[in-house]
Amino acid sequence: MSDAEREHVVGVLQKAIGRGMLDLDEFTERTDKALASRTRGELNSVLADLPGLVHRDAAPVLATGAAPVPPNPYAPPSAGKPLELRAHGSNLKRSGQWQVPSHLRVRNKYASTKLDFTEAVLTSPVVYIELDTKWGGVELVVPEEAGVDLNAITEIKWGSVEDKRKRQPASGSPTIIVTGRVHGGPLVVRNGRRSFW
Repeated sequence: MSDAEREHVVGVLQKAIGRGMLDLDEFTERTDKALASRTRGELNSVLADLPGLVHRDAAPVLATGAAPVPPNPYAPPSAGKPLELRAHGSNLKRSGQWQVPSHLRVRNKYASTKLDFTEAVLTSPVVYIELDTKWGGVELVVPEEAGVDLNAITEIKWGSVEDKRKRQPASGSPTIIVTGRVHGGPLVVRNGRRSFW
């Protein structure tokens, strides 16, 4: 159990109070419990009754006679390590026939990020992209038949999310699920342009 995990849960609780799901007393009580937790079970119990706000590594915590907690549909697969793409002050770009695993973690500060999936070789029909970008735009270029889910983005500060695809299928193959946070820049999803050369 790390301090970073505890801080993440406190951040989730802050979102819950901002959405009116908790009052100040509940927030204070749960924050104290989160910061004092020694196991993931104790930490996850702080969030268990808040819909849609379960810690990303949560194991279901059941009280006696309680119904099972459904799995988080936005949680990436736990098998294998994600491909981590990092940059700091440099543009981050992937295009052409690059290998895409089922889980990408993208961290970039002070520059733009462009991930082009139109010719990419995907190893899974569902790709989870976990964003942590600051002060730079993010552009995702996807094939027309791809489904893109932007509902799990947890934080947008001084930025925007724009879906500029011509068609926006609810589901498709592949399906790209975007999670994480974007600070200080737009997240734009668009279809790839066809080349005539």
